[in-house]
Amino acid sequence: MKDGLKNLIKIYVQPTFLICAAVLAFAGGGMSIAVKSFGIYLRKEPLPLKRSFDLMDEGSLVPYKVLSKSKIENDEVVKSLGTEDYIQWNLEDTAVPPESSVRYCMLLITYYGFPDVILHVPEECYVGGGYQKLSSDNVEMEVNKNGVADKITVKYLTFGSIESTGQWQTEVKFPVMYIFKVNGEYGSSREDTQLIMGKNIRGKHSYFCKIEWKFFNTKSGSIVYPDKEEAVTESRKLLGVVLPVLEKDHLPDWKN
Repeated sequence: MKDGLKNLIKIYVQPTFLICAAVLAFAGGGMSIAVKSFGIYLRKEPLPLKRSFDLMDEGSLVPYKVLSKSKIENDEVVKSLGTEDYIQWNLEDTAVPPESSVRYCMLLITYYGFPDVILHVPEECYVGGGYQKLSSDNVEMEVNKNGVADKITVKYLTFGSIESTGQWQTEVKFPVMYIFKVNGEYGSSREDTQLIMGKNIRGKHSYFCKIEWKFFNTKSGSIVYPDKEEAVTESRKLLGVVLPVLEKDHLPDWKN
């Protein structure tokens, strides 16, 4: 009996056992201790926009002109989106020829200042809408933001669908691009976003903002889309206009 007790005590005082016990104690009831002792915040506090997207200065987007602004009327769709801080605008680039395939742009910007939500990405949203994902690439581009060059990696996706017009069926391909702005950094995927947020365990706040866009035009009643070279060139121009406005006027000043 005594030998058995001694052996049991030996197990309890082994370094490996003590480490495991400490880990379990931390996980079970040590959140407040983690915050007080180590400055670790496992659940972030809300971080609002510096200025609402609804107050964005359209004049700062030149040469882009805002043609329309759409609001989601369906409450279930807004709930699924996970935020009420968003932009859903149609833009026109007044500096390119009227027939250019990048003349128009659908711009969607969503902001999450309380990022305990699922990150929505076009790969899933468009496929869920019945389109087929044909390709996915990371495109690195140098964006001129108010005279300062910034290298940003953009996710470039190509989707396809079959559209019927009378007796004819046409295969349609179109590009969709997006990036994330996360805690002051840029990422091109859901994984990038999670990694950047994971580095901020000592901060009280985290945020992410997704910028998504698609270029197009119309010709003889049909929608036409740019090729990759045209889309990337115009994307560099678009981001050089939109990102400085977001960073200066709307996104939080990141200091965590």
